[in-house]
Amino acid sequence: MLSITHVPAIIFFTLILLYNSNGQLNATFYSNTCPNVSSIVQNAVQQALQSDSRIGASLTRLHFHDCFVNGCDASILLDQGGNITQSEKNAAPNFNSIRGFDVIDTIKSSLESSCSGIVSCADILALAAESSVSLSGGPSWNVLLGRRDGLTANQAGANSSIPSPFDTLANTTSKFSAVNLDTTDLVALSGAHTFGRAQCQFFSQRLFNFNGTGSPDPTLNTTYLATLQQNCPQNDQQLFSTNGSSTISIVNSFANNQTAFFNQFAQSMINMGNISPLTGSQGEIRIDCKKVNGS
Repeated sequence: MLSITHVPAIIFFTLILLYNSNGQLNATFYSNTCPNVSSIVQNAVQQALQSDSRIGASLTRLHFHDCFVNGCDASILLDQGGNITQSEKNAAPNFNSIRGFDVIDTIKSSLESSCSGIVSCADILALAAESSVSLSGGPSWNVLLGRRDGLTANQAGANSSIPSPFDTLANTTSKFSAVNLDTTDLVALSGAHTFGRAQCQFFSQRLFNFNGTGSPDPTLNTTYLATLQQNCPQNDQQLFSTNGSSTISIVNSFANNQTAFFNQFAQSMINMGNISPLTGSQGEIRIDCKKVNGS
C-alpha cells in the first residue's frame, strides 16, 4: 500500500511533468523523434544561400513577423483558402516584401521524408532563422523547440502588431513591450537589419525630405548620407536619433563591442522565439506549412 508520505512527492513530479509537456520549450525536444532536424534545416539554408545571398535575412525576418502576430505559431505561412479567409501574407507589412516560403517548404518536405509528422513549421522557422544568422557570420545559439502550429491566421494583427519602419520609437517600443520584449531586445533585434536589403520606400524620406523639411535628416553622417542617396540600402536611425532615448546608450554599447552585441542578439532571438508558443496538445503539427491539416 502506498504511504501517505509518498503523496507529496508524487504530486510534485506530476506537476513537473505537466509543466514540461504543456509550456516548456527545450533544445533537445526532437533528440529521440527527429535527431537530425538541425542539420537538415542548416543544410537547406546553406544551399539556399549559395543561389540567393539575401535569403538569410529574409528567413530571419519571416520568423520575426510570425512571432509578433499570435506568437510563434507559423501563422504567417498559411495561404488564403478554406478556413483561412485572410492570409497574413497579404497584410501591409508582408505583401510583396516577405519571402523565403519556398525554402521553408523545401525544409518541411525533407523533414517529412525523414521523420513524418514530427517537426512543426513554427520550429522550422526558428531553426531556419538561427541557421541564417550563423551561416552569414553572426552568432549561433541553441534553439529552444517544441512549438506547435496555429490553426488560424490574423491579418488584422499583422497590420497592427508588426513594427513598421514608419513607427516612432515610442510606437516601436510599445509593440515590443506588448510581447514582453524590452528596450535591449528592441535594439539587439534591430541589428538584424545589418544584413539583407530593404526597399527604399521605407526610409527614403529621411534621405531627402525629413519630416517635411525638404532636407535630409540632420543626424545622418554626411558622407554616409551621400552613399545612401546613391545606393539606397537599409538604414534606420530612430534608435540613435531620438533625443533623450534610453536606446542611445545601448546602440553605442553594441557598436563598440561586437561580442556584447552578438551575445545579446542571440538571447533576444531566444526571447522572441518564446512569444506565446503553442505546446502540448495545442494547435497541430502541419503536414504542409501552407495550410491547416485536412483543409
